[in-house]
Amino acid sequence: MDKNDRKAALAAYKQRKITGGVFQIVNIKTGRRLLMSDADLKGSENRFRFSQMTGSCTYGRLTADWLRFGAEAFRFETLEELEKKEDQTDEAFREDLALLEEIWRERNRGETLY
Repeated sequence: MDKNDRKAALAAYKQRKITGGVFQIVNIKTGRRLLMSDADLKGSENRFRFSQMTGSCTYGRLTADWLRFGAEAFRFETLEELEKKEDQTDEAFREDLALLEEIWRERNRGETLY
């Protein structure tokens, strides 16, 4: 890769849309759910898929059920996506995601959450 290709690749990377959001990991055996938010929604899904492939649980609150029911008893579900605005700081984006997660927690009050 020459210098111009690297510059173009770097510019494209910096221009990409950043999508965060709220997601849940559902235990399909019990119905319990782990509700979370992340600034990199696709990265969260990829980490979950990797955990399933390797059989290792990276979510502490799920460990007991993960060991009891197995990785195949869990699924990843996106609840809501939020795109980072061009002029938005990383901190402001994380704050918006935390607020969005809190709204989802309020909607699910009384549900069986981890």
